[in-house]
Order: sequence, then C-alpha cells, then structure tokens
Amino acid sequence: MSSPFVIVYGGSGALGSVAVRLFKQRMYQVINIDLSPNASADHSIAVPSNLETLSQQSTYISDNVSGILNDNKVNAIVCVAGGWQGGNAASKDFIDSADKSIKQSVNTSLIAASLAARYLCPSGLLVLAGAAPALKGTPGMIGYGMAKAAVHHLVTSLAMPGSGVDGRVVGILPVTLDTEENRSAMPGADFTSWTPLPTVAEKILTWLSTPAECESGKLYSITTENSVTKFE
Repeated sequence: MSSPFVIVYGGSGALGSVAVRLFKQRMYQVINIDLSPNASADHSIAVPSNLETLSQQSTYISDNVSGILNDNKVNAIVCVAGGWQGGNAASKDFIDSADKSIKQSVNTSLIAASLAARYLCPSGLLVLAGAAPALKGTPGMIGYGMAKAAVHHLVTSLAMPGSGVDGRVVGILPVTLDTEENRSAMPGADFTSWTPLPTVAEKILTWLSTPAECESGKLYSITTENSVTKFE
C-alpha cells in the first residue's frame, strides 16, 4: 500500500519547506506546487512564469496533479503561498502591490480550493493562509490586508454545505512568522513574539491526524508571547 498524498502549495517557501520536510518525516508523499522545485518533495510542480492568467495556472497545476495522483486522493492540501506587500492608497506602487498580493494570496487559495474539490478525500484537510492583522483594517498595507481578508472569506465559505469541498477547511492567521527574511528585515525586533515555523507545521499535522483537534471553518489566530504560541 502506497503512502498517502499531501499537497503543499508554496512548498519552496519558508513555511512551506518546513511543512514539506515534516510531512516527509511522517511518511507522506508530498506534492510541492511553487514557482521553483523543492528537492525534498516527492513531486514538484514548478508553475511557469509565462502562465499569466489564473485560468492558465489552474489548468496547468490541476493537469499535473492529476497525472501524479493517478486516480488517488490527497489527505491534505496546505496552501501557504504568498508574500507581504506594504503600502497605503497614496503609495506610488499601491496598485501594483495590491495586484501582487491578490495573485500571491487570493489566486493561489482559489486554485487550492479547486484542487480540494477534485482531489481531497472526504476526511481530508484544506489549510489556507490568512493573516491576523487582516481581521481589521490595515491602512499601511491595504492590498495585503484586502487579499488576506478575501482568503478568510474563502475559508468560511468552503466550510459550509454546498461549497463543493467535502473535507475540513481551516485558516491559519499568524501575526509574524520567525523566518530568516523577517529577521534580516527587522533585526531589532522581539523574536520571542514571533511564531516558529515548525510550531505551525506541527499544528497542521496534528489537525490532519486528529480531526477532533480542529474546527472546520475556523480562522485560527496564531499569537506568540514569550516564545509560547497559541492557536485560538
């Protein structure tokens, strides 16, 4: 009997790479979807940069996933693709940064939802990445906040009857993740208030293996204080 499949969308990024390694350690077959391959994954789908429309990207990804699965289903789809963009309405790059945030967070989440409708097993788990600050206004990062708020809406909608997705759906809403990039950008910050990447990846695995540990449709705010992380 072959190992169960999971999909990590954004599996070449900081959090995604940690998730890929953890799933591999727990004997899952991992399909990575990103702009570049991840050698740790069993399969990598590198999305060509010349596929500019959402429809083109979705078709390319779905066709490749179908070829890998060969009629199998996946136990989990974890979408942690994205990136931070700042700027208010007066910023020179406001429209461009908002457009980038939508492509990075909303489009990838929509594709993940489409994959879940086709390939997620009924007891499976779909995880989408929102952001705790986007639960309210974000005047200094409007495009980013708007995109993440859209992801929150998607989580809530997908968890409802008639959404087309049969498995469980949750959102993870961190404040600041402890990544090398963030440490380089904010060297004087209080790192004890940042959430370690393995903590998030371990929680996702717990939700997958123990369904009673998570509530479908819930937006889990992730807060860390004095190096203690809470999901609530």
